[in-house]
Amino acid sequence: MLNLHRLFLLRELRRLETMSAIAREHSMSPSAVSQQLSQLEREADVTLFEQSGRRVVLTDAGVRLARRAEEMLGLMESAEAELVTAQGEAGGVLRIASFQTPLIALAPVAVSVLEQRHPDLRIEIAQREVDEAYDGLLSHRFDVILGEEYPGGQQVVRRGTDRERLLRDPLLLVVPDHGAAADAQSLRDLAEMPWALDPEGTRTGAWERTYLRTAGIEPWVRFDTPDPLLQVHLVRSGHAAAFVPGLIAAEHLGGTRVLRPPGDPHRGLYTAARAGAREHPALLAFRAALLEAAGALGDLPGLERLGA
Repeated sequence: MLNLHRLFLLRELRRLETMSAIAREHSMSPSAVSQQLSQLEREADVTLFEQSGRRVVLTDAGVRLARRAEEMLGLMESAEAELVTAQGEAGGVLRIASFQTPLIALAPVAVSVLEQRHPDLRIEIAQREVDEAYDGLLSHRFDVILGEEYPGGQQVVRRGTDRERLLRDPLLLVVPDHGAAADAQSLRDLAEMPWALDPEGTRTGAWERTYLRTAGIEPWVRFDTPDPLLQVHLVRSGHAAAFVPGLIAAEHLGGTRVLRPPGDPHRGLYTAARAGAREHPALLAFRAALLEAAGALGDLPGLERLGA
């Protein structure tokens, strides 16, 4: 009989492409990965991979078995979810990965809800950016992740995952409430402002730069940081302008001038889990708590709209 753990490693070879990558992802030695996959090949009694230069590549039979392995892993998670559902209560450990702003605005409320309604459910949350979080989800280090998408960006959809929309979050423009920026009536009035922007290689940073360049502004990035609270502090102190998500607007933007930029851009927030676990009671409870936390935010107060 084929070993499920070895099938999982074969699936990982298809996903990560090298045994060294599997070893790094799962804290194994490359030799241990190789031994396990070689044992699977003997159990299957068919050639599953072959050498191509310095790399090992899957044969057609290996690809087919890796696909079946993914299906079997999903069925196993579905079976586990059904067993937990039969017990009647969400419990165990739910491992979550999220980027920063949901951790600031949503996680405290969601965790409080879960502690009250599901005391046997243990929540563990790690701060990770979306791509790293997805890798952890597919390698079974996390059970559910929070992700974001920006206007005009490529939608991230990974095979074998189940996505659920959480909310649309307005992208706001924050400038000092004193000095020249306090009187700006259009985006072009900020052309000479220094900016605090996310790194260019991130989804947020790429959107910010594209948005400003489309408006005819080549931004002077005085501060390159992914921390929205630091960006707001730099704005409050009069040293930069910045874009911030509406999630943090209610509590963290005092002492600044908060504007809706032209076009009223929004980002989309979502949760993603492995498809086989979509009905797991712990996942359902967490998603429900997140939606409750998002609903508690309420509408943003009336904000001044900035002209183009």
